Amino acid sequence: MGSNLGDRKGHLLRACELLEQQVGVITDRSNIYRTQAWGSADQPAYYNQVVKINTELAPSSLLDEILSIEEKIGRIRRSKWESRIIDIDILYYDQQILDESHLIVPHPQIPNRRFTLVPLCELAPDLKHPQLGMTTVELLDNCKDELLVEPLRSES
Repeated sequence: MGSNLGDRKGHLLRACELLEQQVGVITDRSNIYRTQAWGSADQPAYYNQVVKINTELAPSSLLDEILSIEEKIGRIRRSKWESRIIDIDILYYDQQILDESHLIVPHPQIPNRRFTLVPLCELAPDLKHPQLGMTTVELLDNCKDELLVEPLRSES
């Protein structure tokens, strides 16, 4: 999850509340990280966090609920690399591989995004990418993204 507009930390907390209400139980969550904007450098820094959820929802239904949550928090989609109140992505769904018009799992950008890999390493350092066969740590070690990812201090 990520946010770079308004009360960034508050948006992440609200997303977690709504995920638990609409999707399932959050069984683990990473620290929150301050990260440079990826894709468009002229934006405010993001706050990013990875959560692990147990859900009974099928992947498409999960995506529908996530889009509903983003809308409830105030996200309006205009352009691809715009700043956003909240962005929630499905990184993995167990070890399933999906390639549908509206949903690709594992998320195709996982190996390229330090802001995803650093918090993911907290939760699942040994998780193997089902297509690449590499662990999260190995993906991070091979990631070419050099954008800053730093833990959020409690006073932020």
